[in-house]
Amino acid sequence: MSQLPLNEIFESIQGEGSFTGAPSIFVRLQGCPVGCAWCDTKHSWYLDEKYQTTFNEVVAKGGDGESWCNTTVDEMVEHLLGYKARHVVISGGEPCLYDLRDFCAALEANGFTVQLETSGTFEVKVSDNTHVTVSPKVAMKGGYEILDSALIRADEIKHPVAMTRHIEELDALLARLTPQQVAAKKIYLQPISQQKRATQLAIDTCIERNWWLSIQTHKYLAIQ
Repeated sequence: MSQLPLNEIFESIQGEGSFTGAPSIFVRLQGCPVGCAWCDTKHSWYLDEKYQTTFNEVVAKGGDGESWCNTTVDEMVEHLLGYKARHVVISGGEPCLYDLRDFCAALEANGFTVQLETSGTFEVKVSDNTHVTVSPKVAMKGGYEILDSALIRADEIKHPVAMTRHIEELDALLARLTPQQVAAKKIYLQPISQQKRATQLAIDTCIERNWWLSIQTHKYLAIQ
């Protein structure tokens, strides 16, 4: 793909999953039809032409906002080389709306490691070395199903939980994989919005199932 729609680039600490604590550059792409009710980046859902702007304005905005731009792989990689971190997290929006193989390959050729965060509702098109985090969004407003191919490609499955039915949803997804495929992945439970009840449910279930807990440390630290 010659261009990608960009909402935001910023450097911070990865607060979730396997790379918790890693200095990271976050590349947030624009566009998402999944419709998660609790989404905290709804400004990245729509490709509204009235908010389309330039690359320089997008990278300078320094926070959430509906402004976005079309940009090239070369333009993004050149900009990313100016940061200290060498781990890039591609998120959204829903980044798997787009073919990201050229972008991932270009990042790796320039010394970056790459992580993708996706809802699992669209085909994952990344390089072979990209670390894929699937955070399954089940029965959301957009009506998209979780793809078996996305679950199989995932290096980690990071499931948002608030109540017991969310654990049951994850069980149903994992039942679609072979035991060997499940064993090859790290399974994380992530409490939604740091709710006390959800956090305790996640802790108890992780201990019972030998899964991992992801606690969104960036929110506790009040950083982006």
